[in-house]
Amino acid sequence: MSKTTNILIVGVGGQGTILASRVLAGVLLAEKYDVKVSEIHGMSQRGGSVVTQVRYGDFVASPIIEPQTADIVLAFELLEALRSLPFLAEDGKLIVNTQAILPMPVVTGEAQYPTDALSQLEKQASLVLATDALQMALACGNPKGVNIVLLGILSALMDIKEETWLLVLRDKVPPRFLGVNLAAFAEGRKWGLNKK
Repeated sequence: MSKTTNILIVGVGGQGTILASRVLAGVLLAEKYDVKVSEIHGMSQRGGSVVTQVRYGDFVASPIIEPQTADIVLAFELLEALRSLPFLAEDGKLIVNTQAILPMPVVTGEAQYPTDALSQLEKQASLVLATDALQMALACGNPKGVNIVLLGILSALMDIKEETWLLVLRDKVPPRFLGVNLAAFAEGRKWGLNKK
């Protein structure tokens, strides 16, 4: 029996984390893996935390990722990446969008956003792939394409054919947004392959 692989997707409401998890699950199902997904929504409509746990392998008993067992954390925002560190395995990979989205306590002045978030991540994780996915998405013509850029980066780290990813994207993304999303995926994948 093969090892179960754990991927934790973290972000804030409105960043497309749920679509990203559904595309990932679709890709894994298309490749005939047993897949379990657990979604945890905070105040997602108001920019609260959204966490999705994706586990896959020959047989997966539970959808829950235990602390220190995530093989990959896909973080859509710096503070959410910091919050996810307890789940990252010792040899796990952290893919992080360097965008900072201020949570309500920071906006109201009750808390401060860590100015050294990226350096904290780099000290605590064995491998950090950090990029400004928002700028990459904007360059492709879609400011909401951060999720697809990050999926492109993730795809570069996984042993799954690019064609499978493209088939699932065509199935899950509305036709009017497909072109810019395919461009965002290609941009992220190219960046990820260069970092391997």
